[in-house]
Amino acid sequence: MQIKNKGLSRISILFLTLIISCNGATKESSKVTIAASANMQYALGPITEKFIEKTGIPCQLILGSSGKHTAQIMEGAPFDVFVSADMKYPTKLYDKGLTTAPPEIYAYGKLVLWTMVDELPLSMAKLNDSSINHIALANPKTAPYGQAAVEVLEKHALLDRLKNKLVYGESIGQTNQFIYSESAEIGFTAQSVVLAPEMKGKGKWILVNDTDYKPISQGAVVIKQSEGNNHNANKFYNFLFSNEARIILKDFGYSVDE
Repeated sequence: MQIKNKGLSRISILFLTLIISCNGATKESSKVTIAASANMQYALGPITEKFIEKTGIPCQLILGSSGKHTAQIMEGAPFDVFVSADMKYPTKLYDKGLTTAPPEIYAYGKLVLWTMVDELPLSMAKLNDSSINHIALANPKTAPYGQAAVEVLEKHALLDRLKNKLVYGESIGQTNQFIYSESAEIGFTAQSVVLAPEMKGKGKWILVNDTDYKPISQGAVVIKQSEGNNHNANKFYNFLFSNEARIILKDFGYSVDE
């Protein structure tokens, strides 16, 4: 089922491309282009800003679904680092010989059920309530958080019963737009979204039981580039696994390996 977005100008997640720069970094060739899963939009902002502050290396974030980023990289998109929402897609790129090393897990994501409708019942058991006409989730074919949401619905024997209510965003970013604009009364998203400073206090949410879906192991890789920007790309990649970045990831609800 498809629904129209409404009121989308009210939320920052409209911007799928975010360019972060610093005064001291002017060479375009030194820029690190990061293809990132949409669930990382809010957490990667402060991580990237801190990286720029420390290194002076400018960065560009391209946000979207992990599956679409993978297809773009396989078609030659000029990305330097891929920050995925799972391990499947970066592993696929590694197996194709497109990355400098196998992917590593930088964080584990958590799924939440989120609504902007105050009077709406907020529980898995109430998803079939007559007050809910649309339930948003990311496309499970390209977005790992969408796949996790499908696993949850299957676990609760709700997938077939709710199929006419389900609306699919191309990524978690578009799914958030559906929920925030109330185009969908309720939906599944990443905990990092509802914990973002921009979104705190907006609507209400509950954590989905993490035994209802496979762990969302989020991996990252450095992409091979013929022009050779791997030095700066490796710097960003290593920073993503630093204590400074991990503190930020924890603040956004991610679990990280100590």
